Amino acid sequence: MIFDHNAVCCRAEVLEESGSEPFSLSGEGLWAGVISSGGCVMECSGSQEQTGAPGDLFLGRGGFTLRPLAPCHILCARLTGLAAEEFLRGLPGPRFADSAACPGAAELLARVCSAEDLSDPANASASYALLCALAKADEEVRHLSPLVARAVEAIRNNYMALYGVEELSEQLGVSKCHLVRVFSAEMGMPPGKYLTSVRIEAAKLLLTEREYNLEMIAGLCGFSGANYLCRVFKRETGLSPAAWRETAAPHSAVQKLPARSNEIYV
Repeated sequence: MIFDHNAVCCRAEVLEESGSEPFSLSGEGLWAGVISSGGCVMECSGSQEQTGAPGDLFLGRGGFTLRPLAPCHILCARLTGLAAEEFLRGLPGPRFADSAACPGAAELLARVCSAEDLSDPANASASYALLCALAKADEEVRHLSPLVARAVEAIRNNYMALYGVEELSEQLGVSKCHLVRVFSAEMGMPPGKYLTSVRIEAAKLLLTEREYNLEMIAGLCGFSGANYLCRVFKRETGLSPAAWRETAAPHSAVQKLPARSNEIYV
């Protein structure tokens, strides 16, 4: 069967706004955007107002309004398709997210918005890659305790070189048992599983790039080798990396992660 990017995740609309006038976002699918300057308030019926700052991302189904607090610039895209709808099912309502929680998402968003030929496989797959990057925004990092917020940040920033939870607890200056207990209570999973999930999401993104073989992806994501990557990936997703690549991203991809000079071991 031929892979249909438009059925999975497709850019349906682009909106770029500058100034002080409020504007509403409507339509089916997921709105994803970034505040590049200024700040604004998100207003949505039945929800408490939220305030976004420069650099913040915003996500939500159509039906909310952004009201600038000062002259601002906002770039956003409406994504439709099966993957976008699945994403929305896990999103309680429109909200802001710190861009630090989704490294590369703003850059991918700009690429999605600027693409002219959506029939080009690289442009078509960019929307799905953006959705993968935005998946990291589903944790409410701002509402976590300082310890867990630091742990989440450390994992996201150093997943490729982090040996495990024991090393993480040493970096944070707490015992492993205390970190596991507090992290599990707030995040709903132990830090080891969260680290694995971050690595798997990073591997998914790299699998959209044909030039990366499995051994390279394993090293870039913190796995000790391709065989270990395959075992963990199959356990977590139900598919081998090769099968996932063929199913979800059969074409050459959109984002290249920086090369790492050191070998990575788990």
